[in-house]
Amino acid sequence: MLKEKILSKQTGILTYGMTPPKETNTPEKIAEISQKQCERLQDLDIDALILYDVQEEFDRIEEERPFPYLPTIEPTTYSNEYLNQLNVPKIIYRCVGKYSETHLTDWIKADTDQERFSVFVGASSSKQEVKLGLTEAYNLSKSLNDNLTFGGVVIPERHMKKHDEHLRMVHKINNGCDFFVSQATYNVEASKNFLSDYYYYCREHGLEMVPILFNLAPCGSPKTLEFMKWLGISIPKWLENDLNNSNDVLDKSIRLSQKIFEEILDFGLDKGIPIGCSVESVSTRKVEIEASIQLVKDIQSTITKRLKPAVAI
Repeated sequence: MLKEKILSKQTGILTYGMTPPKETNTPEKIAEISQKQCERLQDLDIDALILYDVQEEFDRIEEERPFPYLPTIEPTTYSNEYLNQLNVPKIIYRCVGKYSETHLTDWIKADTDQERFSVFVGASSSKQEVKLGLTEAYNLSKSLNDNLTFGGVVIPERHMKKHDEHLRMVHKINNGCDFFVSQATYNVEASKNFLSDYYYYCREHGLEMVPILFNLAPCGSPKTLEFMKWLGISIPKWLENDLNNSNDVLDKSIRLSQKIFEEILDFGLDKGIPIGCSVESVSTRKVEIEASIQLVKDIQSTITKRLKPAVAI
């Protein structure tokens, strides 16, 4: 059970993340897309499916977006109307700043008799105009629906500049967040630096550490790499050079992603930090999506091996 794993702060939670189809698709096309997604995911051994809530973020960065922004189907609607055959919990992202208090209240209060899961996302930048802040969203959820387990976003790379990501995270935990999902991870040093500060701060202050799902997103082409950089994903220069000059960008990216997660997982196991993983494809190319599905299987194998009790000799 996902809720039990989260609240008992287990290591090894594994999820898959995806963005709902564009609103501009015809109903027939949406049905076709969702059917393919269900077929890919139905045999995966995952704890939950993450559905993203996309916002334009035009005020976050001055560079032109590599792929045009098009509104997507609201993730709860997509989950309820198209993904019923997937018998796994759905974690619904909420970009709370674009919703009014009334709108978010209605969403939180829906289906209070069912276990639900969400990740609340704040403004993409200090310039973004918001209708509702994260603190208000946390308070609404805590007061209106005990069956809605919610988490937050963590950005280890931000820790390199501001050195306070662990404090942001503790503040969110104090406001009710029971788990976290990171931005796509390609910088293992940033992740370990953040985790180290998080661990020692919690140890010093007698705080329990909650699960952190490190996101892995394979990169299959220079165009995908460009988009990932636009999204704010931190990719070291040496790695960018290697990917751009690789004969097989996708294979190199997959192997590196798995190695990064193994290093982060081992780091967490050594310190008792409950580390998990979320995999996604930021590209809609079939080859990259299928590679992300295989990566889930590889990560599951890694988690199983690392958590398998040692056999006494």
